[in-house]
Amino acid sequence: MKIAMIGTGYVGLVSGVCFSDFGHEVVCVDKDPRKIEMLESGEVPIYEPGLDLLMAKNVDAGRLTFTLDLAEAIKDADAVFIAVGTPTRRGDGHADLTYVMAAAEEIAKAADHYMVIVTKSTVPVGTNAKVREVVAAANPDLDFDVASNPEFLREGAAIDDFMKPDRVVVGVETDRAAQVMADIYRPLYLRDFPIVTTDLESAEMIKYAANAFLATKITFINEIAALCEKVGADVKQVSKGMGLDGRIGNKFLHAGPGYGGSCFPKDTKALARIGQDHASPMVITEAVIKINEDVKRRMFDKLLDLVGGSFNGKTVAVLGVTFKPNTDDMRDAPSLTIVPAMVGAGAEVRVTDPQGKREGEALLPGVQWYDDPYAAAKDADLLVILTEWNEFRALDLKRVSASMNDARLADLRNIYSSRDAKEAGFVAYDSIGRAGFGI
Repeated sequence: MKIAMIGTGYVGLVSGVCFSDFGHEVVCVDKDPRKIEMLESGEVPIYEPGLDLLMAKNVDAGRLTFTLDLAEAIKDADAVFIAVGTPTRRGDGHADLTYVMAAAEEIAKAADHYMVIVTKSTVPVGTNAKVREVVAAANPDLDFDVASNPEFLREGAAIDDFMKPDRVVVGVETDRAAQVMADIYRPLYLRDFPIVTTDLESAEMIKYAANAFLATKITFINEIAALCEKVGADVKQVSKGMGLDGRIGNKFLHAGPGYGGSCFPKDTKALARIGQDHASPMVITEAVIKINEDVKRRMFDKLLDLVGGSFNGKTVAVLGVTFKPNTDDMRDAPSLTIVPAMVGAGAEVRVTDPQGKREGEALLPGVQWYDDPYAAAKDADLLVILTEWNEFRALDLKRVSASMNDARLADLRNIYSSRDAKEAGFVAYDSIGRAGFGI
């Protein structure tokens, strides 16, 4: 089948590459000449493990191409996927659908044959119905269907998630559209991965409900972690005990400095607004949004206590600033709250991250960038583990503490124990939801 993918951001590029690996002919479209030039030269504009090799493989096979020309891309296409950004709209929390509707109108004006127009972007309930209206208004004679096909890709594991999904969700209105989508996902049907075929509105809601629930699990365990610190419990043991319950499960029960990334922050805000607009308040989701921001601010207070109540004249080494490991994504990362707060309070902040510098240099002004965690920690007064990259999981803590001016460790991902820190020579240690010492 021939597929056009509108948008070469994270979702569009990963989806386009993976569809081409299914054997489909895929053309990826973007309006940014610089991005298309990078892709045509074999350079991937985002960091996602394995994506560069898979992209090169399918380009070499002739199944994957890139273009600025939408009209050329959709010629003879069986399906056109809209995978453009839907950022939070400034001022009201709604998802901004400007790019989605602009893409739908441009597709309609260029189309001259039957196709399924598929929304891959995360969009509020009712968006696909609006896409249908926009397309019909722009090209009344066009024979087309719309479909909703939300993505469930974890950054850092996106290729595996696409090729071996927990489920694929497809919202359609006609049997004809359902058949096109079944043909596109035929490789997954043949391997018995679950395909949920439903109506447009349910498909749209599944995406928001799933992300809001996962954000709720993260926020719940972060609240439990705060209570653990007060009562002397260990949140890692609490999480393990909870997660062994089959009704709960162990995923997304890892306490930390709050969630971030491209999905949870904007999707929870959008769901809250949808509820308000329909007089059905999402009270739990609204609480999750507030608590998550509170958690990030609480991390600053924790660090402030660890350095004796003042950052003036203190040097802080921060390990990891992306919102999670194995990605270069800085969107709504806890570091964007915590690091500027330390800089503003008078600290000299040194930062190291395997992939975060490209975006982080503009987003974190006033910090010094280091390539090596040991160099960043030398003569520092505080070491903060903010993102749990593998490179930071097996540090020589004795070497680190011996090189520091004042060996204090804030492990905001619970990689190391208080025993590890004490044996390594740290004079003070704190983590999330567990006992510290020396504060």
